[in-house]
Amino acid sequence: MKNTNNPQDKSNGKAKAHSNQLQTIFQYLEKEVATASMVSEATGVPQKNICRYKRDLEKAGRLWEILKTTCKKTGFKAWYLTTDPEKAPKKLLIQLNLFSSWN
Repeated sequence: MKNTNNPQDKSNGKAKAHSNQLQTIFQYLEKEVATASMVSEATGVPQKNICRYKRDLEKAGRLWEILKTTCKKTGFKAWYLTTDPEKAPKKLLIQLNLFSSWN
């Protein structure tokens, strides 16, 4: 019989959920350009989590803000996001390529 009170089991479950949510958001934004609210509605991932993953992906250079305009879901101004490098602002990609050539 498995002990469900083991803290390592619980933390491992959280890590797996984190990984699954991050992967879901990343894959969705590869295909769609959307705000965090729109991503939350489409994927079921809470918006609060999406904001945290957005920050992590931006720091890693894997997510870009495309356009700040009215969100189709909320009606408020928000950034439309993507993880597709083809849709990323060209200026940022040029800067990233300059840094990657130093390796």
